[in-house]
Amino acid sequence: MDIGEARELARALSELVQDAHLSLTAGKEPPELVARVVGHLGCDLQYVVNVVATFPAWEHVNIQRGVDAYLAEHSAHADWFGVAGQGREHTDFVNMLASATRGWERFEPGAVDYETAAVGPDETTEVISLGLVLTRSPEGTPVVLGLRGASEHMSPQCQVVVLAPDRPSATRTRDEVERLMRAHDVYQGQILSFEWSEHRGNDLVTFLPRPELGPDQVVLPDGVLETIERHIVGVAEHAVRLREHGQHLKRGLLLHGPPGTGKTHTVRYLMARMTGCTVIVMTGSAIRFVTQAAGLARRLQPAIVVLEDVDLVAQDRSYSEDGNPLLFALLDAMDGVGSDADVTFVLTTNRAEVLERALADRPGRVDLAVEIPKPDATGRAALLRLYARDLPLDADLEPVVARTGGATASFFKELLRRAVLDTLRAQGQVTALTGEFLERALDGMLEERAALTRTLLGSGAPAHDEADGPPDLPGPDGPVAYQWG
Repeated sequence: MDIGEARELARALSELVQDAHLSLTAGKEPPELVARVVGHLGCDLQYVVNVVATFPAWEHVNIQRGVDAYLAEHSAHADWFGVAGQGREHTDFVNMLASATRGWERFEPGAVDYETAAVGPDETTEVISLGLVLTRSPEGTPVVLGLRGASEHMSPQCQVVVLAPDRPSATRTRDEVERLMRAHDVYQGQILSFEWSEHRGNDLVTFLPRPELGPDQVVLPDGVLETIERHIVGVAEHAVRLREHGQHLKRGLLLHGPPGTGKTHTVRYLMARMTGCTVIVMTGSAIRFVTQAAGLARRLQPAIVVLEDVDLVAQDRSYSEDGNPLLFALLDAMDGVGSDADVTFVLTTNRAEVLERALADRPGRVDLAVEIPKPDATGRAALLRLYARDLPLDADLEPVVARTGGATASFFKELLRRAVLDTLRAQGQVTALTGEFLERALDGMLEERAALTRTLLGSGAPAHDEADGPPDLPGPDGPVAYQWG
């Protein structure tokens, strides 16, 4: 038998099996699952239109909110139902219906599958991971809505499925669900973090609590915080008028300086200051998702995209023969957000010198760079008072300030913690912090054996006399701030 004859035989056998199956099932009632769907749609299964919208896994909660809002408007009392049957995890809805009709698999109505999704830093809700509901299109045509969560067996993405007797009804239903998703977006005004997850290799969005910081809790040289606020907050406060005058809203801020000087703390203050603003925080390898983050920021504007320690991934492309793909992605993302978008990119780095000029010089990417230096004597005294919290400082701070030239905010935070701990060990309680315990804690931190600890906590050099001049004071004209464009 040649190959042509073999194919003809296979075709004939297939037709024979199908004819036999049709003969055996002729006159039988359709399975309950199929009858429920086609009975609602009012058409045979072969004419059902299937429209699918696919979303990243982290959009699952927004899909649920959009569908809930849709049902509240069009089918307030509709009940969800699930699908029972072997293989439902890796079979789409249409194939379940087709398999049930032909008798190949026993799919029938069952319980709805749910999973839990976050809607805030400490709040969760249930979302449907597999379920169907009978409803109507915006113009009143019967349709069936289906939800599928991300699955290891099928797509690692979420799906909204619309089954309808005609394509216009299906697409209008899908479009209305998507519109309501955006109207009820759970991420609007939140602080979010893009993180890498080993589970299925997906990028996930995590909620972070909004900090509570006032300007009195940010210790910077005179004028620095005001400069930052004027550039970031000032534009946001006049966004409408700026648009009316044809001015762009997108802006970029680069905070640079030694580790531990307060760059992240300053960013946290901006998060607390701009309460109605969506903030997306990215650090380390998560910066690979900067394109998705930029798109999310534009959708949720006003928004801030924070890229911490950007020097770790966005080094000058000349450092590598092949360039830096993450740097290209970062530059493309910053360029891709339109100038009319109320989006701010805030970058922090310990090593501004390794960032290529294209990142800092071109207006529209970074148009303000501010150095966050190590604190001077006034700043060091302010940090001691700040980290004492609500404890009185019963001490002369000048000797401590004089011995800590070159230390950073992180150093003082640890110094106060040790002083409190030493006081608790000695007295059992702390009513005030005395110079004795401050000096004792400082002695321990400045000992030669603590050199590694000092480095990790941001104390840049061994102790020296204030008369020698702290190594990292602002210049004679005040704090260093450069602005472009």
